[in-house]
Amino acid sequence: MTDNSPWNAEECAILSKLDTPWKVQEYLDAIPYDTEHVTRSPRRVLHDHVAHCSEGALFAAGALRFHGHPPLLVDLRAWNDDDHVLAIYRVRGHIGAVAKSNFSGLRFREPIYRTCRELALSYFELYFNTLGEKALRAHSRPMDLTAFDRWAWMTTDDDIGWIAERLDRMHHYPLLDEGMIRGLQHVDKRLYDAGMWGSDPAGMYMAAKRDE
Repeated sequence: MTDNSPWNAEECAILSKLDTPWKVQEYLDAIPYDTEHVTRSPRRVLHDHVAHCSEGALFAAGALRFHGHPPLLVDLRAWNDDDHVLAIYRVRGHIGAVAKSNFSGLRFREPIYRTCRELALSYFELYFNTLGEKALRAHSRPMDLTAFDRWAWMTTDDDIGWIAERLDRMHHYPLLDEGMIRGLQHVDKRLYDAGMWGSDPAGMYMAAKRDE
C-alpha cells in the first residue's frame, strides 16, 4: 500500500493475497454471479461480493494492477449471445486471461497465447448460447483502463457500465468468415451440460431461434 493508493487498508489486505492471476480467478469463482443490470467498480465488487462478466473483468484488471500488471480488457463479440469481457495479463511475453462467467468454460486461461487472436480462439468451442449454437465471432484489441483513472474506475460508487460500452465500440477483428459460420455445428449434449454446470439461469442470455 502506497501513500497515493486508491485502496484503503482493508481492501489492500484482501488484494495483497490475490498475488497471482489464478488467485484472482479463484476469488471471482467463489462469489455469486451478479444478475443486476448495473456495473460495479472493483471496490464495490469487493464490498458486495457479487460480479457479472464485465464487473469480474474490471475487478480482475484492478487486482492484477495492484500486483504490477497493466489493467487491460479484451472484448469477445458474440452472435445471438452476450459478449464476454476478459482481463488479460502477460507472463514472459505470453497472454493469459481472468474472467467471470455464467458458463464454466469461459473463465481462466494460462499465459501461453502469443496473440489476442490465439487467446480468443481458445474460447471458441466452449462459447455457445442457450440453443447450443457456437456464438463467438470476433475480438477487440486490448483496452488500457489507465485512460479512465481520472474517473476513479477502480473505486467509484457510480455505475461504470460506460466502460463496457466504450469497449464494445472499439474495432473488433473477425475470427470466422461466412463460409466457416455456415458450416458450424451445435455443441453436443456433454459439452453443453459441462458448460452450463453451476450457471445461474437468472443471469443467462436467452438466445433467439433463427426463425424468430
